[in-house]
Amino acid sequence: MDAEKRKTIVYEIEHWRKSKLLPEHYCDFLLNLYLEDPSERPKSGGSFSTATIRNSNWKVWLLSFGGLGLISFVALNFNSFQIPMQISISALIILLCYMMGGVMRVKNPIASYIGFGFGSVLLLNAGLYLLEKNNADMFFIISYAALSSIIWMVTGITARMPIFHFGGWLVLMLIYGWILQHNIDSFDWLGLQMSWVPISIVLIWLGWLFHHNNKQMGSVLLLVGLFVWFVPDIYGMILTDLPQSGLQFSLIARIILAGILLFTLRKKWTEWVA
Repeated sequence: MDAEKRKTIVYEIEHWRKSKLLPEHYCDFLLNLYLEDPSERPKSGGSFSTATIRNSNWKVWLLSFGGLGLISFVALNFNSFQIPMQISISALIILLCYMMGGVMRVKNPIASYIGFGFGSVLLLNAGLYLLEKNNADMFFIISYAALSSIIWMVTGITARMPIFHFGGWLVLMLIYGWILQHNIDSFDWLGLQMSWVPISIVLIWLGWLFHHNNKQMGSVLLLVGLFVWFVPDIYGMILTDLPQSGLQFSLIARIILAGILLFTLRKKWTEWVA
């Protein structure tokens, strides 16, 4: 087999190990098939030596510090650019970050996370900043935030990075909470529960459906569903005038119920997320 192709396969197997897509003993077995010498096994992390720095090429230094200088110039003068230029610069940086994340996904997972992470945060914040600066209608601001969260989810699913999938759901839940806060004048306890609990149940149910074919997606949906399960009473204590004592009692009862269910079904959900 071609050496470069074998190296790519080895890095992919290591990625499966780190992402827990396969048990470790399966990964070891596959590595033994593709490695001619155990010393060829890629080292975890991104360690480097002083020799690496001493022997580095001047072009790398020029590109690194030149790029840093260019980024600094753009950041410092961003507000002075015209709107089309601001949009173009933001889109270009976001695209480059996502490209870096995709290219480095197998060979350097940490760099891939950084690329996807920076691009995702910039996608949301730069877009919201430009919309607010131009006095956009609130409908467009909310729609853009929702679209950004969906892009986060798609990124997490396709790149097998659950933190972005989870982050996308969190943004959607924040948007939903904001909509509730600005469109419902007053809540009663039952109305507050009905605003959130059915969403929690649906997410947990979807997680159960997906875990057979995509364990990672199922685990994220389970986690988001559990998170939303606790939201109603916390939301009520922070953003409504409902009696605090009743909401505290409800939250404690909710925690106890969740603990009982998790204990009772521990053999199911541990296999689900393992």
